[in-house]
Amino acid sequence: MVNLEDKKELKHIIQVLRDTQRALADSDAFKLQQLSDQVIHSASIYQHTDIIMITTVVYSLNKLVVRKEHFNVKGWNTFVTKFNSEIDEAISSLDKDDTEEFARHIEHAKDLLVSISPNIRGDIEEVFKKASINKAGRMYEHGLSLSKTANLLGVTQWELTEYIGEKARRDDPHLYTYDIKKRAKQALEFFS
Repeated sequence: MVNLEDKKELKHIIQVLRDTQRALADSDAFKLQQLSDQVIHSASIYQHTDIIMITTVVYSLNKLVVRKEHFNVKGWNTFVTKFNSEIDEAISSLDKDDTEEFARHIEHAKDLLVSISPNIRGDIEEVFKKASINKAGRMYEHGLSLSKTANLLGVTQWELTEYIGEKARRDDPHLYTYDIKKRAKQALEFFS
């Protein structure tokens, strides 16, 4: 649950939710990515499932906005209206110190996201699963243990370990190999 004792964090979460509404209405994928990154720090510190859900939902929205033409989402404006209405209700619940109602509205917003269009439900579920793994990796980078992080985000330790390993390979320039022509040229230069 969101910690209502920390008023500064509470204001931050509300601001992120409002910014998410605007970014979604504007189809601003970059802003959604930034908002997701902002919340991951709080998720790592407080380890509240609600905050973790917010970061995963916002990141999934980012991916959906980027790919909405590819997915050919019908009723996009209706989805945005319903989603933002659910977020309004979540914010209202926080203002009333009702964390259970807040959590319910965040869960409904996630459900709206996953059920945006029946013909792409599997694709959206995959986006959400990858978002969970991505955010688990980010929380792991913030110092949480592998098992704690996997448990908080509902992913397996195996999925998280695989993601962390792939990310390490992508980030290490020494692990890249050259194509055959480039290696042959280097070998000829070395031996001449």
